[in-house]
Amino acid sequence: MVNPKFEKMEQTWFPHTTIDELQSKMDEGELTSKELVLIYLSRIARFDQDGPKLNSVIEVNSEALHIAEALDFERAKTGKRGPLHGIPILLKDNIDTADKLHTSAGSLALKDSYAKKDAPLVTKLREAGAVILGKTNMSEWAYFMSTENMPSGYSSRGGQVKNPYGTQFDIGGSSSGSGAAIAAQLATVAIGTETSGSILSPSSQNSLVGIKPTVGLVSRSGMIPISHTQDTAGPMARTVREAVYTLATIMGKDRSDAATLKNPLTAESLLEALKESTLKDVRMGIVRESFFDQLSVEKKAVMEQAIEQLKLGGATIVDNVVMPSAKEKWTIDVLVYEFKANLNAYLSNLSHQVSVRTLNDVIRYNQEDSQVRLQYGQSLLTKSEKTSGTLTEKEYLDALQFDQYHSTINGIDATLAENQLDVLVFPNNIGAAIPAKAGYPSITVPAGYTRKGEPVGITFTSKAFSEEKLIKVASAFEQAMNARKNPQLF
Repeated sequence: MVNPKFEKMEQTWFPHTTIDELQSKMDEGELTSKELVLIYLSRIARFDQDGPKLNSVIEVNSEALHIAEALDFERAKTGKRGPLHGIPILLKDNIDTADKLHTSAGSLALKDSYAKKDAPLVTKLREAGAVILGKTNMSEWAYFMSTENMPSGYSSRGGQVKNPYGTQFDIGGSSSGSGAAIAAQLATVAIGTETSGSILSPSSQNSLVGIKPTVGLVSRSGMIPISHTQDTAGPMARTVREAVYTLATIMGKDRSDAATLKNPLTAESLLEALKESTLKDVRMGIVRESFFDQLSVEKKAVMEQAIEQLKLGGATIVDNVVMPSAKEKWTIDVLVYEFKANLNAYLSNLSHQVSVRTLNDVIRYNQEDSQVRLQYGQSLLTKSEKTSGTLTEKEYLDALQFDQYHSTINGIDATLAENQLDVLVFPNNIGAAIPAKAGYPSITVPAGYTRKGEPVGITFTSKAFSEEKLIKVASAFEQAMNARKNPQLF
């Protein structure tokens, strides 16, 4: 550590500091946003690029220090804009930014791609006074590239992300870099994206709070896509409060994204839910069949402790509820068909500096240097390329109908109604595919650890736009369980 002041900060208060505490220190003059950026950059150097070499940050924003200084000046002159003023935030490398940061989805095919404008969620973060610190590594093409044993957190552009709780543990995909970076405190909050488990998985694996919102709560515009049916962005943070602050900032209507025009929630209602956190009289269904049997004995024990804590907090536990569609033969066919149509549309709007304009271009580009670009193949890319890209195939339309019916009417809706439940409970991200197909929200919260220190998360799920209910439950559980511990990086 070059600056002794920063070294003292890290030894005393930094490892356990929340957004509220950071804001208090900046208001009182103990800390500036510029200093906070410098602390995070130092940690990126020590832990991401050296030491354990987590490899979670793929690019740093060259303007971050200047942005932080400007926000410090503004705070001194007119006060802060809100809870994210001067707070450094990392973005997954599939979210567009209109600056010197690339947007590549971890692919060498897009290593030189600069977006023409900010994604709407990025615009909202900037307007709230957040400092965009950089981009995080990720599973290439959001883990929709290959079925040939490709590990979570690997991309040809960024390499392999490692879990700060232990390199022997899975990092979770595809928002892997966002998970590792926030667990290791390389920024305050990160934005991940999810199509099916890609926020919940790395959040659970890195002992974080991850919020996968209802599709339509946050604009999908300006993200490298997989599926217009399932894609969404959401926050990954160390506490529920920090995640909600961020979600309340990035949510909202976007005329270019029709899904957001059905959103009945407001930022104020999400923040208000934090004040009303409770487990009392909440009816929770434990969906064991098809989900808990995937856990090891140790992880089951952690989940049982978490369920006991829910009971102690006043929740009514309805155990062994059965989801009618849990054993259906689920497929990823919807994603296979939608990926080509969505990616071709995205690539067609990139600057002319980018040579790939279609999915077929990407496939051929990768084949030119397969040893570097295709260490794990591209079977999903080639499978999607075989579709028409018009979304007219009977197989696609049948799969869409199947997913919509069995995830909602014959899935989550039926389970909640038949058991008079408010919330469903799942371990880690197991079961994430069903609310993902439904477009329904989920929140995962740290629940504990195995004897070797692998994190275990508990996930709460309910119907569309039930974020307020989930926030109340997640916040109350977090306070009661108090499970999260920082990783031992030294």
